[in-house]
Amino acid sequence: MKIISLFNNKGGVGKSTLAFHLSNILAELGHKTLIIDLDPQCNATICGMDEESLHRMWTEEDEFIEDFGSTVKKIPQGDYDIFIRNPRTIHFLLKPTEDGQGELPALPPPVNLVNNLDLIPGRLTIHKYENKISERWSGAYSGDPLSIRTITNIRTIAEEYARVHNYEYIIIDTSPSLGSLNKVIISTVDGFLIPALPDMFSMYGIRNIGSALKQWSKEFTTLYGLISEDKRKQFPQNFVRFLGYTIYNAKKYTGVTEWDLAQAHYNYAQQIPQTIEQFISPEVRSHLTQEQANTPIGLTAVMHSHNTLPNMAQKYKCPIWRIPSLGNLEASDRSTILGNRGIYEATRQAYIDFANSFLERINTLN
Repeated sequence: MKIISLFNNKGGVGKSTLAFHLSNILAELGHKTLIIDLDPQCNATICGMDEESLHRMWTEEDEFIEDFGSTVKKIPQGDYDIFIRNPRTIHFLLKPTEDGQGELPALPPPVNLVNNLDLIPGRLTIHKYENKISERWSGAYSGDPLSIRTITNIRTIAEEYARVHNYEYIIIDTSPSLGSLNKVIISTVDGFLIPALPDMFSMYGIRNIGSALKQWSKEFTTLYGLISEDKRKQFPQNFVRFLGYTIYNAKKYTGVTEWDLAQAHYNYAQQIPQTIEQFISPEVRSHLTQEQANTPIGLTAVMHSHNTLPNMAQKYKCPIWRIPSLGNLEASDRSTILGNRGIYEATRQAYIDFANSFLERINTLN
């Protein structure tokens, strides 16, 4: 099992859309996959769940998120047992640790999206857990059990779900922040990839990620040196490793440049490998070949913009290529979608090509 995060310090690069479509194609290729949505904007969740179901889940959890311990005490045990037999958000799963309570008595089921693909939904309130990470970080250096549990619990939950449900891949969606929540996510997953646009802002995003990784690596190395061998077992064996980058959602200009990008965009795209080499430490990318480090994951497979197709994917809660086969297309959409059926369905092969390249890089982690 591998836990992988998509991460960029620059927002608006299609990260959640890519996470959702990558997870779906991995599932179609026979790999049992779980999405954990740790982006407070919950875009990956909205791609897979209708808003009414999500709102109902959030409303049911509201009292627990406000005060977990007192809420558990005031409801009958039988009702609580039933409550956690239903899917719950990632913040609910983290809440006992946030409030210093004991672990959940059972693991709530994930939301099943399709065959081989499940989801642990996000919540806008996840910033409360991030606040606890910040408050307890210093306590981890002295080996405080609750502090260490707070830092490692996201990975612990992911591993527990993998053990119970036999996932091969867990895909974690994150915000663009370099705050404490992403520090513990990125530092304790197995690998991460950077979706980027070929522009100045993504270049600086990569530089910021590289600087953050160096600092986070120093902090975790210091932490490992201070805590006992037994407590180190709660952390992954290796610091996170870089899987590469992909240029995603860039406008296509056929025949203008080698990658069908505008000249200015192509010029930025050609600078990304150099930026990675300069700012991403060799220790987190040495497992990649030179070619893997220098070229986008999947090369041009998902490089170019889908235009309005992701909006339809979010509307119909499924990946782009499945939309024309749906039986519930609205009358106002039907003629446009079916008239462009080939364009919609062709995206499936593009994501297969991307997934195969992604899996090649995953194999370098072994």
